[in-house]
Amino acid sequence: MPVYYRSSITGRIKESRRITDPRKKDFTPTKLDFGSVQFFIARHFGFCYGVENAIEISYRALEENPDKRVFLLSQMIHNQEVNNDLVSKGIQFIMDTDGTQFIEWDALNPDDIVIIPAFGTTIEIEKKLESIGIEVQKYNTTCPFVEKVWKRSEKLGDDQHTIIIHGKHNHEETRATFSHSSKTAPSVIVKNIEETRKLAKVISGELSSDDFYKLFDGRYSEGFDPKQHLSRVGVVNQTTMLATETQEIADYIKQTMLEVYGEASLKEHFADTRDTLCYATNDNQDATYGLLEEEADLAIVVGGYNSSNTSHIVELCERKFPTYFINSPNEIKSEGEIYHFDYHNKANLTTKQWLPKNTPTKIVLTSGASCPDTLVDDVMLKVLSYFKEVKPLEALMAEFEISE
Repeated sequence: MPVYYRSSITGRIKESRRITDPRKKDFTPTKLDFGSVQFFIARHFGFCYGVENAIEISYRALEENPDKRVFLLSQMIHNQEVNNDLVSKGIQFIMDTDGTQFIEWDALNPDDIVIIPAFGTTIEIEKKLESIGIEVQKYNTTCPFVEKVWKRSEKLGDDQHTIIIHGKHNHEETRATFSHSSKTAPSVIVKNIEETRKLAKVISGELSSDDFYKLFDGRYSEGFDPKQHLSRVGVVNQTTMLATETQEIADYIKQTMLEVYGEASLKEHFADTRDTLCYATNDNQDATYGLLEEEADLAIVVGGYNSSNTSHIVELCERKFPTYFINSPNEIKSEGEIYHFDYHNKANLTTKQWLPKNTPTKIVLTSGASCPDTLVDDVMLKVLSYFKEVKPLEALMAEFEISE
């Protein structure tokens, strides 16, 4: 891991909290009181194991292959700063996050190094790389929690269940999960509870097979027969979705199967799988709920604009605070102007007079799982620079001294 991703501020706070709360029972934020401004730092945020592992493998691939071309299948993680840094070191992207090719397959050769991103990839792409002669597994950075979902899907398929995937159908991870699940079982993707309600109407017979094919066009596996394949189902998810929404979807499908088949035979028709969200997504979302217990003037969420897990943190913060979703401190132009992202409408916005003048100004601060802690540090320091007569950072950080 490059040293410039290591944080001297929020990283130190994280480590102190880890020592005092090793079982992760306390989701209250850390309060940094500078006097005229206060920051509420989420208990959990930033790089997870899967992201750190993927970044470390990517930099190792560069170090171990100085005389070879090194490619990333698509974005390593959904963070512009990290991806730009990898490009500056010589890595090339084969495609973008939507699957649009930058480099054609026939331009690759067996000597090239191709890194599989943390989201994983489809079976079809793996086979394509192997047919070229490229060794796929050496630098495969697929997150273990993504692979866990694939294994869960495989077991459901072995038990003759159809797999309902809660995810965004154009997201790399969901495309990969769909590819793997379709190998062993009929599969269909639902994005949210609204689509789940429509699928439930297909299960109950209120909507026809033709309705299903229109509603879920491009999101069901080849040969999918709604009349046959929706009688025995199980739910898995894209690991970065909202946990509460996944549970709502699973509960809704379960209730539908109960109404159609009766309680006595429910287990024959619905696999009551445990939630397949990764631990970091759960921790970050629980920590965001902890932030919502605070009274604050605004929230700043730092992360990639195409990051699913970050967008869900933004969604939660918006329930209570004016929320600014930024990808780096560069988006903060001044105390009177901030550039930020409206993920609902996929639009860049500019807001004037975004920073309140009341004393103290209270700011919630957190980030997504693909955001380096150093960016969170830089955002906090930049905002802090707009306030006068603040307590010295060193004095506040003394509270988080870590004994050797």
